[in-house]
Order: sequence, then structure tokens, then C-alpha cells
Amino acid sequence: MTKAVELAGSARLLLVDGVVHLDPAPAMFAAMLDGWATQQRARFLKADTIKARIDLVRRFAHFTGQYPWQWQAQEAEEFISHLRSGPRPVMVSTARGYQNGLRLFMEYVTDARYSWPAVCQEQFDAVPTQILHEWNTVAHASEYEGNPGRRPLTYDEVQSLLDAADARVEEIRARRRKGAAAAMRDATLLKTVYAFGLRRREAWGLDIVDLRRNPRAADYGACGALFVRFGKSSRGGQPKRRTVLTVPEMDWIVPVLQQWVSEARPLFSPGSHSALWVTERRGRLSWRGINEAFEQARNDAGLPEALDLHSLRHSYVTHLVEFGYPEKFVQDQVGHSYASTTAIYTGVSDEFRSRLVQQSLQRRHASLWESQQ
Repeated sequence: MTKAVELAGSARLLLVDGVVHLDPAPAMFAAMLDGWATQQRARFLKADTIKARIDLVRRFAHFTGQYPWQWQAQEAEEFISHLRSGPRPVMVSTARGYQNGLRLFMEYVTDARYSWPAVCQEQFDAVPTQILHEWNTVAHASEYEGNPGRRPLTYDEVQSLLDAADARVEEIRARRRKGAAAAMRDATLLKTVYAFGLRRREAWGLDIVDLRRNPRAADYGACGALFVRFGKSSRGGQPKRRTVLTVPEMDWIVPVLQQWVSEARPLFSPGSHSALWVTERRGRLSWRGINEAFEQARNDAGLPEALDLHSLRHSYVTHLVEFGYPEKFVQDQVGHSYASTTAIYTGVSDEFRSRLVQQSLQRRHASLWESQQ
């Protein structure tokens, strides 16, 4: 008779027969977390995703002072209520993410195939039960649930932001202080993020070789396109890749990048390092460094604190739409799988919408408009 194969993350694979713990409850909980991590790794989920979920479960356990086989729906409701109180309440989308994480953990420990219910019944005379249901979780009622202050920048705001970044370079030079090269790097980075609609991770992962030629835009040289290798991945998948073309409205980025590669970047003595954005220590600029570059320019320009680096990506989508590019082209440029996602990013101006209405009226009532001219 063939022996049944235990699933990755099964209690039978994690608990050693014959071992008696002096304090069995913490040992059981630790084994559950180890098993859940194993199960998620078997699904090729990212290490950061797994760690965040494990930390969430530990945080919830600390809040309740109980173990999973003791949890009830009331504990989950009190946890979310607690997070909503205080000076910095969580956003709706964050609360939903926490609920989904806890729900997935409870699905794992209540699944009989992983043997946790049987083991808990044997040792504690109690079994874990699902504590998050449709009736006590956040309903997805709207497309966008983030900070309402987070929005695309207007053309004037983009100009102010980039001007502030450039002004910082000149200020450092005028004072004859160190850091002018780093300030130029930050200014070039922000311009690149906007000109190609990049996510933070996509900008971070750029290498020199990712500057590509576009045969149909030979005048742009090696800056006719960007090859993005660290796009947003689907669950369990590798980062998606795409090529972002330089559009004529953003071709001012070409001489900016050319100057950075040929004149400014060599000041860091990067040697054989492949990164496009390098530091004084000859390493790749960190995510935190990218955030700080935007925050510095935003504060210098006097823009609202709710605006973040991702707002530049929203601005890129919005401005491409206002430039008249087809929806499919914009979607491919920013690497969205669905047009609905691109629509959420778009926040066209009142002037643009008024212009569309005027054009429609002119098409439908051409004679009326001609008589007024």
C-alpha cells in the first residue's frame, strides 16, 4: 500500500514524534508559522511577502495574547478597530490587506490536509477556526481607496519639482560643498521616473545596458527606449519585463540621460558596476535613497506632502492620455495587465475634459460653430 505523501507545511513534517515541549503552545505556534512559510515558498511567493505575512500573524497573536486555536471572530474585529483608532489610523486598503493575510493563515491552519486541526485537538482539545468572513471584513466598494491627496501632478507641479531638483545642484556648487554629483544623479533620476512612468523598483533596477535604441527614432541614439527588467510581478511569478519607448513629448530626457552617462556618472568612479544610478560608495542607489530624492525635491518645491514618488507615474499616465495617445499604447508603456488599472491612474485636467467637450460639440454642430466665427 502506497504511503500518503505529506504536503509542504504539514504538521506531520514539522513536529517530531516523541518530543515533549515544556511549553507546548509557543512551540506549536512557531511550527505553524514555519509550516505556513514553507507552504508559501512552495508557491514561489516572494520572501518579502512571506515575511510581511508572518510578521502580521505574530503581531495579531501579540495583540490577542492567544494562540490560533483560541482565536475567535471577535479578536479579529477588535484588532482592526484598534488599528483604526489613534493618531494614525490605517487606510481601508491596508486594513483589507491585513484581513486577507490573517484569513489566508487561518485557511492554512484549518485545512485538514495539513493536519493542524487534528494535532491541536490532540494536544489542546481545541481546533483553529476561520475568524474572517464576508460579514466581518472590509467590502471592496470603490476602485481607489488610497490617500485622496495622492494624485497626478499638474504640468506646473512637475516643472516645479524638477526645477527644485536642478536648483539644488546649483546651490551645492555655489557653496562649494560636496554632493553636487549626487544631487545631479537625483535630479536625473526623478526626470527619468517621470519621462518613462517608472515604479520605484523599476527605476532602482536600471542598468546602463537598459538604455536602448529605437530604430524608428534614430535621433534619440541610445535613449530611444528603456528596457525595464524589474516590473511588478504576478503572485509567485518573476518580475515582468517590458520596453518603454521615449515619446516625442518627453524627448527632453534624451540629452539629460546622455549627459548623466557620459559626464556625471563617471564622477562616482563606478568601475565595472552596471547600475545606472550609483552612489559615492560605488553601489546601487537604494530604494530609500530614491524616496529621499523625491521628498527633498518635493519639499524644496513646496508641494503637498501627500504626493509621493508614485505620483510621477500617475502623472505620466495622465499626461500621455492628454497628449492623445491610444489607451492600449499607454497601458503597454506602463506595464498594466488591464486597461481598468490604467484608468485608475488617470486624472485628466478640467481643461482637457472641456476641450474634449468642445471638440465633440464642434463635430455634432459644425454649422453652429461656423456661424459664431
